[in-house]
Amino acid sequence: MTANNPIDALIAEKGVLLADGATGTNLFAMGLEAGEAPELLNETAPDTVTKLHQNFVDAGADIILTNSFGGTRHRLKLHHAQDRVGELNKRAAEIARSVADKAGRKVIVAGSVGPTGELLAPLGAMTYEDAVDAFAEQIEGLKAGGAEVAWIETMSAPDEIRAAAEAAIRVGLPYTYTGSFDTAGRTMMGLLPKDIHGVTDGLSQAPLGVGANCGVGAADILSSLLDMTDAKPEATVIVKGNCGIPEFRGSEIHYSGTPELMADYVRLAVDAGAKIVGGCCGTTFAHLAAMRKALDGHTKSSRPTVETIVERIGPMRNKTASAGEAGEGRRERRRSRA
Repeated sequence: MTANNPIDALIAEKGVLLADGATGTNLFAMGLEAGEAPELLNETAPDTVTKLHQNFVDAGADIILTNSFGGTRHRLKLHHAQDRVGELNKRAAEIARSVADKAGRKVIVAGSVGPTGELLAPLGAMTYEDAVDAFAEQIEGLKAGGAEVAWIETMSAPDEIRAAAEAAIRVGLPYTYTGSFDTAGRTMMGLLPKDIHGVTDGLSQAPLGVGANCGVGAADILSSLLDMTDAKPEATVIVKGNCGIPEFRGSEIHYSGTPELMADYVRLAVDAGAKIVGGCCGTTFAHLAAMRKALDGHTKSSRPTVETIVERIGPMRNKTASAGEAGEGRRERRRSRA
């Protein structure tokens, strides 16, 4: 463990860490308009972003993610802000840092780095070197604002993960990365959960943690977690699942997960070997508070099976890798909710 590894240091102290919940979902509830870039709020509504982080810290988060998921020039270009990468990411980290520093306990500030939205060559026009440069530009800003870790998340392409990791190493920030296994138990670009560990093999610095986030539902991501911890039990594995399953109600997306369901998801995640557990889309402050209580009250138990997960969390939406052919039978159609 190096001095440059805040995650291992806090895991040594606490055993399992609680990461925060949804950024976008909660910002929309706090007034962000559809189509607006959340990153612009770091300058136009910093008090709103501060409140987001404060509410997660108050709910018990050990790790808070900066409001910078779409902070590369490629994503900011959609909002004519591609020339403001440095300042917007620095501001995102400064806001989170100010909340963490007042917490009265150790709270890690992780700089959220999402995909560029571009396809790398040969599938698209972006070269690997261009991707590294774009991520480095973002991570420079995050580091300048006080982020301790580059938190590379919701990734589909192994090459893009590797480019972001290489950028973090170039900038001098330790990194973690998570994939979104939302396509029949793989990422959209075909990466299997069990293969997540090897994506950055050969780089000069290894990740502080790897895992899964987002995806299609809590049961599916727990199944992916089993594959990841089975492949490399000693790894620091991250799981940051959506709050139940997203469902359209009219034009609104509603997430099916209750605080009770997300509390049980935490217990199962710990039993399955996760060292960092959090929530993604739909996970509110109330959900996270229930997750904190569950984590604090739970003693690690026997490793769950996919069947146990389905029984306690609900049916899987995808056939995932660990479910094998039997997973097909578990893709029950969710009963419509009144």
